[in-house]
Amino acid sequence: MIGKTASSAIASLAVLGMVSETAAGGRAVECYEQVNRPAVYENVLVSPAGQQVESVPAIYGTRERLVQIAPARVSYEIVPAITRTIYRTVKVDDGGYSWEWRVINGRKVLCKVRHKARYQRVAETVVVQPERQRRVVSPAEYESVAEEVLVQPEQRRIVNFPATYQTVARRVLVREGSSRWRQVRVPRHCRF
Repeated sequence: MIGKTASSAIASLAVLGMVSETAAGGRAVECYEQVNRPAVYENVLVSPAGQQVESVPAIYGTRERLVQIAPARVSYEIVPAITRTIYRTVKVDDGGYSWEWRVINGRKVLCKVRHKARYQRVAETVVVQPERQRRVVSPAEYESVAEEVLVQPEQRRIVNFPATYQTVARRVLVREGSSRWRQVRVPRHCRF
């Protein structure tokens, strides 16, 4: 124990002797400075480069269009006759002579009597236009129908994305840091 204390004291005296010698104007023979080399870390790959396929769905719209629901047709119909009632006077009796018994001045006598012709008004239906067959053309019938149409088809595109690197909390040690001494030259003080 006493030996250890003694060697410490000698080392201290030697250091003090060097300091006092330098302070007293002694000349340094060699000089050293501490060089620290920091530890080196690397970035860690977070996500690799890659590709992703994106799908854009098709776009549909609605458009109106006319659709024939019945074709043009031809049919025939009967047009009844057109009639009119007309009135005319017709001779019903020609008239002429007849023999009649008459009482004239209290005497009964046979007389030849002249009769005038008789006329009567008679209604008669006449055909102005006879019955006929008429051709009837029915046009085609159309209806507006809404239908779904493709405006833009489905699309697929490839999206490239780069790799991502990041210095993360968990680091990988590549080289340990170290500390060493290297000799330096200080003008007018140290030389080597």
